[in-house]
Amino acid sequence: MSLGRNEVVDLQPLVKEADVVIVGAGVVGCAIARELSRYDLEVVLVDRESDVGSGASKANSAIVHTGFDAHPGTLESQLVVKANWLFDDLARELDVPFKRVGALLVAVTEEEKEKLDQLKATGEANGVHDLKIIGRDELLAWEPAVNPSALGALWIPRESLTCPFTLTIAYAENAIANGVKLLLETEVEEIMVARGEVRGVRTNRGTINCRWVINAGGLYSDRLAQQAGLADFRVTPRKGEFWVLDKAVRLVEHIILPVPTPISKGILVTPTIDGNTLMGPTADNIEDKEERAVTAAGLAKVLEGARKLVPGIHPSQAIAQFAGVRAAGNAPDYLVGPVANLKGFINACNIRSTGVTSSPAVAQLVAEVLAEQGVSLQPKPSFNPYRQGIQRFAELSWSERAALINKDPAYGRVVCRCETVTEAEVVAALHRNPPARTLDGIKRRTRAGMGRCQGGFCTPRVVQIMAREMGVAPTSLTKKGSGSELFVGASKCLLTEQPKKETIGKATPASAGSPLSDYHSAHYRQGTLASKEVG
Repeated sequence: MSLGRNEVVDLQPLVKEADVVIVGAGVVGCAIARELSRYDLEVVLVDRESDVGSGASKANSAIVHTGFDAHPGTLESQLVVKANWLFDDLARELDVPFKRVGALLVAVTEEEKEKLDQLKATGEANGVHDLKIIGRDELLAWEPAVNPSALGALWIPRESLTCPFTLTIAYAENAIANGVKLLLETEVEEIMVARGEVRGVRTNRGTINCRWVINAGGLYSDRLAQQAGLADFRVTPRKGEFWVLDKAVRLVEHIILPVPTPISKGILVTPTIDGNTLMGPTADNIEDKEERAVTAAGLAKVLEGARKLVPGIHPSQAIAQFAGVRAAGNAPDYLVGPVANLKGFINACNIRSTGVTSSPAVAQLVAEVLAEQGVSLQPKPSFNPYRQGIQRFAELSWSERAALINKDPAYGRVVCRCETVTEAEVVAALHRNPPARTLDGIKRRTRAGMGRCQGGFCTPRVVQIMAREMGVAPTSLTKKGSGSELFVGASKCLLTEQPKKETIGKATPASAGSPLSDYHSAHYRQGTLASKEVG
């Protein structure tokens, strides 16, 4: 759904009535919204953040798993295995990048090699029957950069790559185009219950009356359950740190996996769908659900784990580091379904790190649960499963680029040199629904700022375009929503103010500690770009 060139979407008016309210606009919540948009229902998707996918969904390894290593018989294994097969059609319908590159699970020690047969048997028990154990020579022929001491590997051909940003945004865009209402910056403060049934949700912006609430709150799904009087599980934030390597460094062609540990799939090395190399994550249980700082110790652990698989990796090849927090819970499996003693409350939580993969299958299961609970799911004749993404100038031929520039000269103005992102693409990101409203929103929709310079060149240009198209002052723009403002004021804004005469009069040529240098320092602090978190 695209908006007119001069049309922007600000905070949507609160919807007062709905059939279903989905809480949480991460990849799972957005997938559920898109699935329910197939039916004649009033569906509202709410999230406290300023954009979709701003929680756990924004930081993961971007792999579509096969489910070969899930615990057999669990709901997680069933949904991940099913979802992997859904991605070919899903990616085509939503115009989402998707590539089946395959994975090599590498054994470096004799103990790890002995586990390959067990992992293959586990995969086959889950219904993943195309696994194959290969020897050292074959492994090194496929991936020459892998540790030459490796003893063999498990080949998993359907492990795949996607873009979690694009996937989440595409779900949301297609859901909105099919009638779902998205309310951002809307935090649920109470699940309204009467006589054992859900009656609505009270948010920081008012009340929405409804009969059904889907708990897709990710890291905060336990809090939402408690608001409904349910306290039978707890989410433990599990932090993972990553390195991103320059596109010029292409060490591997497949996803390179370690032998997993009891709590983590381990530190992997993988190409990304956009051509970088990614390595990570760590897996550390923490207390603060908002703790996303990278640490020297965490990054060192990632480097050590990655070098165990691919020794040639060097820190100088990195262009970025980041950390994400996944929602690991004390429940042993996914929690998807109704809860006892409260009609109308459906959990879709404890999804952990496999949520990107399982999202389409979780969404289908939630629809089935609603039907079983008595919700009438009448197919909507107008439902359109297709969504067209923003055309990537960098991926076009020279003749295709020339045709676009003739049509719209803004395609001829490259804003991000590293990723070859044009002004037209940034403008498009601002006029879709949901629109980008932050610097991170532009980054995730266009890749401007994701290249080698990490926004050093394009950030001022993106800010100018955002301010122009949104009709706001640059000082009101943020990196990721309220509290992350990019600027403290216009450059040289204090030149119109006359400094105290006695201060200047006492000044000598600027030197550290002199009154004049103090004045200039204060001037600089107050009148210059405050790049709090850019990059």
